[in-house]
Amino acid sequence: MNITSLEHEFTEQDQEFMRLAMELADKAQSQGEIPVGAVLVCDNKVIAQGWNQSIQLHDPSAHAEMIAIRQAGSAVQNYRMLDCTLYVTLEPCPMCAGLLVHSRIKKLIYAAADLKTGSAGSVFNLTASDKLNHQLEVQSGLFAQQCSAKLSAFFKRRRAEKKALKATKAAKQ
Repeated sequence: MNITSLEHEFTEQDQEFMRLAMELADKAQSQGEIPVGAVLVCDNKVIAQGWNQSIQLHDPSAHAEMIAIRQAGSAVQNYRMLDCTLYVTLEPCPMCAGLLVHSRIKKLIYAAADLKTGSAGSVFNLTASDKLNHQLEVQSGLFAQQCSAKLSAFFKRRRAEKKALKATKAAKQ
């Protein structure tokens, strides 16, 4: 499938939904989680939303996308999300990209690329693999700088906290 990243290709509604995903990323960060948020939209209405909760739920699958799609399945009483668009602040990992394929999401719009585990075009492209039974339309780059900066700041702060903790432990010995 085609991956595009030109800012002018995003509608005002795309921007509105991504801003909501960014608010959810802030919620994740306020809970000590990696700041990623996701919003699932069908017929121009938000049907589900999620934010990273892996740490607090002790669940490696509790990514923003997973939570939103699980919520949507309950809301629509179906495991297929036909004609839905997922807005997410970070490119999905392999686990989440696989979920998007299995749930038949029509379109993915993500903000920041994930150059370590991104699976919607950066490192892998599970969302467009002709070896799988479904492919998604993918657009990237909407508010990429803001989302990338938020993630970078989070990990920089986290590394500093770990370093300070290590120094404190060493000083006590």
